[in-house]
Amino acid sequence: MSDRQTLPNRRKSGTGRRKPATGSSSGRAAARRDRKGGKWRRGWFIAVLAILTALPLLFHRHVPNSFGNLGSLLDTFLPWVGVAIPVLIVAAVVRRSATAGMALLVPTIIWGVMYGNLVIPGKSGGPYDLRVLSHNVDAANKDPQRTARDLLTADADIVALEELTSGDLKVYKAELAATYPYMVTRGTVALWSKYQVEESESVDVGFKWTRALRAEVATPEGKVAVYVAHLASVRIGTSGFTSNQRNDTIKQLGEQIAQEKLAGVIVMGDFNGTANDRSLAPLTFGLRSAQGAAGHGFGFTWPASFPMARIDHIMVRGVTPTKAWVMESTGSDHRPVVAELRI
Repeated sequence: MSDRQTLPNRRKSGTGRRKPATGSSSGRAAARRDRKGGKWRRGWFIAVLAILTALPLLFHRHVPNSFGNLGSLLDTFLPWVGVAIPVLIVAAVVRRSATAGMALLVPTIIWGVMYGNLVIPGKSGGPYDLRVLSHNVDAANKDPQRTARDLLTADADIVALEELTSGDLKVYKAELAATYPYMVTRGTVALWSKYQVEESESVDVGFKWTRALRAEVATPEGKVAVYVAHLASVRIGTSGFTSNQRNDTIKQLGEQIAQEKLAGVIVMGDFNGTANDRSLAPLTFGLRSAQGAAGHGFGFTWPASFPMARIDHIMVRGVTPTKAWVMESTGSDHRPVVAELRI
């Protein structure tokens, strides 16, 4: 057979040798490198969202209140920014994105530093001298008798109630009288005590009617000043976070508490703002949150059906919180707060 006759067969055979086999070791290695590199190339959009989640946590104090009190609004619901983190983690896992995973470390660490101590169970309890309770009972409460009986189960030494109507006040007096022989009422706030109330007075916070009081309670360990307050309400609307009236009441109440001469001070009530809200600083300066010092978790109190913010507080000066907690719903739109204190 001649060379010309064998040439086509050689070409055919040569063409087949140039085609790489897809199942070869070099092809599999290249595919692995592509997949590995893809982990870093994928998920950039998720990574950007992770960094954007970290920004309000890190710089919330720099958000101004000049427009719609946006700074205070962010302060109020700041812990909820963290809800975005697990959502983004799931998205990063689905996308198998190493870039997104690394970026998510930033908001996770920041949120953990800010709130980790609240979600990790800590030591609380121990000896106490006084158990106090505060509750906004809700003027629209359909069953104040049930609310009063629920509050009795806490076995508090001092009970502070806010948003009382004249009709509901009669119900609370009847239900609490047997347990609390001493009672003071001023406007829409009231105080019941197992210990003698030696002095009491209304506290002017800028309303036409009384929404705050001061009482001196003679406990077995010494006299303490107890303030009960219901600050002005806030609204969230198209104009932003409307809280100017509340902020005015904060300043007035804060000035009076700053001048308090008794060493032991207990301030209880519905502040219509969280401890993180910068606008509460004139009131909370020098005071210690019982929940922050001796409670577990965020202690959200409002709304009662699904609490999203702690706007009901027990704050102290000159006494030590040893335990704090939030009770279950009593039929009000708020939940009661309780604290045990060592004088």
